Amino acid sequence: MTQWHGQIVKIDDFHWKIPQDSKSGMRVPGLIYATEEMLEAIRREQALEQVVNVAFLPGILKFSFAMPDIHWGYGFPIGGVAAMDATSGVISPGGVGYDINCGIRLLRTSLVESEVRPKIQQLVDELFRNIPSGLGSEGKMKVSSGEMEKLVAEGSRWAIKHGFGSNEDLDVTEERGCMTEANPDKLSERAIKRGMSQAGTLGSGNHFLEVQMVREIFDSQAASVMGINQIGQVLVLIHTGSRGFGHQVCTDALRVMERAVLNYDIKLPDRQLACAPIESREGKDYLETMACAANYAWVNRQCITHWTRESFSRVFGKSHDKLGMKQVYDVAHNIAKAEYHLVDGKRIKVYVHRKGATRAFPPGHKDIPQRYQKIGQPVLIPGDMGRCSFIAVGTQKAMEESFGSTCHGAGRILSRSAAKRSLTSREILQALHERNITIKTGSISSLAEEASQAYRDVAKVIDVAQQAGISKKVALTIPIAVIKG
Repeated sequence: MTQWHGQIVKIDDFHWKIPQDSKSGMRVPGLIYATEEMLEAIRREQALEQVVNVAFLPGILKFSFAMPDIHWGYGFPIGGVAAMDATSGVISPGGVGYDINCGIRLLRTSLVESEVRPKIQQLVDELFRNIPSGLGSEGKMKVSSGEMEKLVAEGSRWAIKHGFGSNEDLDVTEERGCMTEANPDKLSERAIKRGMSQAGTLGSGNHFLEVQMVREIFDSQAASVMGINQIGQVLVLIHTGSRGFGHQVCTDALRVMERAVLNYDIKLPDRQLACAPIESREGKDYLETMACAANYAWVNRQCITHWTRESFSRVFGKSHDKLGMKQVYDVAHNIAKAEYHLVDGKRIKVYVHRKGATRAFPPGHKDIPQRYQKIGQPVLIPGDMGRCSFIAVGTQKAMEESFGSTCHGAGRILSRSAAKRSLTSREILQALHERNITIKTGSISSLAEEASQAYRDVAKVIDVAQQAGISKKVALTIPIAVIKG
């Protein structure tokens, strides 16, 4: 990894700027959200060089942003945000990532910790049995190629029509679980085949299902609107994305984009930033296939939601309605979307790349559910499996400064291989046991990759986002049980 030795200018304790003249070819400065302590750690890897490289992209507006959970990624850093002018800008698959619409869904329940703890092993076993997970895992649903095309075109609506939830879930899903630009005709045969077998699966790596309890409430009014009313209340957090289907969509697009860079004479400092003008055929094709993968991911989380409710019902002997299992929100954190924002006093259409970053729209914004109009869009920020996660809301400051974006999680500080070298799975299991966290996984040997030590402390990350004004804390949750592939 290349350590960043360039200039960084302090704006305040939580904003830092990489000047536009740091590297010839930058079209905008870089803006980093971090404390001084975080910044010293961030400097030691290649992520800041990637922030600078993103600033070269044609049509980029205001800044190349780095959220406080930034770390090295493909082309864009993970934790990177870049907004492109809709007419003069480009779209870059590296600004979305391979796991398109990897995202978070939060369910609440009316249960409290004292009711769940005695049955936690039974619940974990039932969830693990009922929800397909693991590397290369195949779903319980048998989806034909024709049905696959309907699935990716309709997103969550397809799942609801097939009995996996209700329209009430759509009301609290970003984009109501469907990007209408999706065009299955543009997908490769390979992508469709990979998607057919993995629909409705949790996957592996950092994907998880976590049974949590509320430990602290910071904003009781906002929490109450979300149906979160007491310390000890049990919630469920689901983290997964578009699996091998999204990976193939990205792979296919990158091959096309690498040629497009030459065809449109786009000068880039890193070939991983391969892109095409938004208005070009290549750009439009990618947006249409990316939307298919985003819809696929929403179907995944919708089906897993249904099976989670089933599992709770079996273990606690009540319907999921009587258990109060309502969806709080579902938000994407690997996506590019057309939005309208104020730039230099003018409201213009832009395409916002959020890679490892979460939309954080403020109170009153037309694109958030009616029930959240007074408090702002819920923002779901998971930590690691041994510490805590946060529920937050979007702010007007985020809308004005970061194109309505904030952080998405804790942020990795050790690579998977480095984590496995420095930790053993036995040590991780012992640490989780000491914290009274039940774990079930298909691969004990891979646990070290996702240990707490491999991630930043998410409490420090969310504190930066709050102090910088781009999101506001509502509640802190801690894990009771974790299911991983």
